[in-house]
Amino acid sequence: MQPLTEDELAQLQALMDGIPDTLEPLDVVMIDGYLCGVLLQPQPVPAERWLPLIPDIDGRAPPARFDLATMRALVLRRHAELDAAIARRQWFDPWIYQLDDEATLTETVLPWVAGFATAVDAFTTLMDRHEDALLEPLATLYRHLDPDDLEDADELLAEIETLAPPETLAEAVEDLVRSVLLMADVARPVAGALAAAPRHGPRPARGAPPRPPSGPRKGPPRRGG
Repeated sequence: MQPLTEDELAQLQALMDGIPDTLEPLDVVMIDGYLCGVLLQPQPVPAERWLPLIPDIDGRAPPARFDLATMRALVLRRHAELDAAIARRQWFDPWIYQLDDEATLTETVLPWVAGFATAVDAFTTLMDRHEDALLEPLATLYRHLDPDDLEDADELLAEIETLAPPETLAEAVEDLVRSVLLMADVARPVAGALAAAPRHGPRPARGAPPRPPSGPRKGPPRRGG
């Protein structure tokens, strides 16, 4: 499937923005992290289980006027694109939006990480089976969360304390992709020639700004975080 165009990304965000305040939808940045959390589950999660949490994190139905079919089609295309990249251990461009100069790196990547955490909390097989083996990449992601949100996670918090913070947005984005691929090595192992293939495709040079996604730049999600 072809990656979403700039217009399609804007269309998806407009759909999510149109959901009433009584629900808690994901925005496009959170959707991207959420899909990675879904795809890292040891067994495939049926779309009928993970799609309903996008218009509302509690799975409540959106209003009848909401264009669920279009949302589903657009999200499934991104799901297929990420699935192929993770299966081949190839670089992918997370949907991270560069904020204004006053935003910290954590504020910039937090929506993506929050979306990932939403999936991991909703579908627990990954952590139930492999939590100990995922400590380092999980700490790399969760260091952007408020420590108070990591309940009963002393080992994870201790691992976070050992990590040097990223110095640039490009490095922070690279850490997201690297962590996803390291988790895939544990949860979705491959064998033979594929396992020996290059882990990454083209990626931004360290210290350079990451390539922006094909959509409008925007701040952190107003809802669903």
